Amino acid sequence: MSSLFLRADLALAPHEVGEVVTLSGDEARHAVTVNRLRVGEHTALGDGNGLVVHGVVVRVEGKELDIAVERSEVHEAPTPRLVLVQALAKGDRDELAIQAATELGVAAVVPWQAERSVSRWNEQKAAKGVERWSTIVREAAKQSIRPFVPAVGDLVDTTALAAVAREGGEGRRMLLLEPSAEMRLTELALEPLRGTGGPVTSADESNTEPTVLLVVGPEGGISPRELELLGEAGAVAVRLGDEVLRTSTAGPAALAVLNAAFGRW
Repeated sequence: MSSLFLRADLALAPHEVGEVVTLSGDEARHAVTVNRLRVGEHTALGDGNGLVVHGVVVRVEGKELDIAVERSEVHEAPTPRLVLVQALAKGDRDELAIQAATELGVAAVVPWQAERSVSRWNEQKAAKGVERWSTIVREAAKQSIRPFVPAVGDLVDTTALAAVAREGGEGRRMLLLEPSAEMRLTELALEPLRGTGGPVTSADESNTEPTVLLVVGPEGGISPRELELLGEAGAVAVRLGDEVLRTSTAGPAALAVLNAAFGRW
């Protein structure tokens, strides 16, 4: 089994052990024509919000296939929520960042129009950009067989990001990945953010679950004005090490550190 296939209404379909669930549409076409699933092979279906069923293919017909359920699992969303606020970057560097972040278990991603972002999204581009990012995280979640597909938030500017930082309570932290910061990420006290949570339903930062927001700047870094503005709003600047990482690798590297710190790895 090389990937997970998604059916948004899986929870409403027959999905208990011994029942047969049908996959149709584009997902079934991909399973049949690209993955070449055949009768007798095992695979998994998920709804992107924690429910995953494992079973054996019992029928393949055109753009449709049936799976006899052998195991049905409801996964609890990890806590704290890890949210990547990724600055827009040129080329595909921001897309590479959110793809890797999805594989590493991020709960949501938020596109950020930073002052030094070379890439700029107007209203029309923003809608297409969010749609593009949603496709990327969906496919990455399927490839890594994740029970949850990360939510993609609307484009924010620095003023909106500062407002999110000011709303942070005891169970939320906004961390700015900044190479010049005095504190290392590994030196930050993260224990207060441990807890239990439920399914992630959106990228809405008003969510009251324990949350860590990782803010990654563009190629030119986070500007001094932005560091000051976000710092005054309560964000904490941290660094990963002595090296300066690219915008495409900084977020995933920080997520790896947090995964280890929270005992997920």
